[in-house]
Amino acid sequence: MSSALTDLHRYPIVQAPMAGGASCPQLAATVSEAGGLGFLAAGYKTPEAMYEEIKQLRGLTDRPFGINLFMPQPPNPDPAAVAAYGERLVGEAAWYETSLGDPDSGSDDAYDAKLAVLLDNPVPVVSFTFGCPTRAVLDALAKVGTRTVVTVTSPVEAQTAQWAGADAVCVQGVEAGGHQGTYSNDPAADGMGVGLGLLSLITLVREYVQIPIIAAGGMMRGSQIAAALAAGAVAAQLGTAFLVCPESGANALHKQAMTDPLFGRTELTRAFSGRPARGLVNRFMREHGPYAPAAYPQLHHMTSGLRKAAAKAGDPQGMALWAGQGHRLARELPAARLVETLAVELDAARGALGFQPQRGAVS
Repeated sequence: MSSALTDLHRYPIVQAPMAGGASCPQLAATVSEAGGLGFLAAGYKTPEAMYEEIKQLRGLTDRPFGINLFMPQPPNPDPAAVAAYGERLVGEAAWYETSLGDPDSGSDDAYDAKLAVLLDNPVPVVSFTFGCPTRAVLDALAKVGTRTVVTVTSPVEAQTAQWAGADAVCVQGVEAGGHQGTYSNDPAADGMGVGLGLLSLITLVREYVQIPIIAAGGMMRGSQIAAALAAGAVAAQLGTAFLVCPESGANALHKQAMTDPLFGRTELTRAFSGRPARGLVNRFMREHGPYAPAAYPQLHHMTSGLRKAAAKAGDPQGMALWAGQGHRLARELPAARLVETLAVELDAARGALGFQPQRGAVS
């Protein structure tokens, strides 16, 4: 496998870009300084806000980092279904004393404007979620020295990314917290049992592509990273593990819920955004998830105010508590300490299996 990405950071540990505030400059800088690859999330931000976060991050570290973009989404095929879902949420709006957002607030997440910023002010790595950029986009980023990663959930998606010219793919297993990065938003694939586990998916993708694989999906320990590397990945991307770090910008209620016995399991749901996303099962998910249409980002815009109002009211039952399947293993460690701990665990696991220690691993 190419070292196109692994030569950017000491350990094969990538901090996932978590949209919504968790992946702030402080977290990304700390992870990069500790030897991992920190990431910012540009999703739901304006191009100006994205640029300001990049400036902040560069003021905190001179180490490489990445930024994640959401791909533009096709028009909603069923406005009536969106309107009907809005009717369901009228009571929620009244309860939290807020109003529902406008579902037609935009579907491209200012993609072109953000790309323009990143071409004028290049960053080391740019990753993409919810689709694959064109070859022209990936070639333009390559010309300014940026390495590119495309999130995939199937071998066919991985092959598409390779054909388009991506430097690597982030292979996302069904265990992953937050949104599934599928190219399509197909309700026919919504069943709770649909989706490939990470290790099986890595093995399948290796049969289809030759570019490096970053593994993502529910990993919380160094031994799990070792398993992903043994299956063929060059690095592991962890989100939930970093969400509870003090440097994370996630809401305190969200952090507390990770290990709260009240939230014992996760499910994939469209309830909050209109796209399948894994989160802790709460009241909102149970009551509205079965009725949520496949309409992203329309439902995201509609429920944004509700989620903020629930957080302000101190009510996690109305929040989107994104979490991977391993959430109960969360450790409230400073981000640098977590990177070091994961590296030690990885080294120990590889040693137990008879592998040589990772380049730069702690011993």
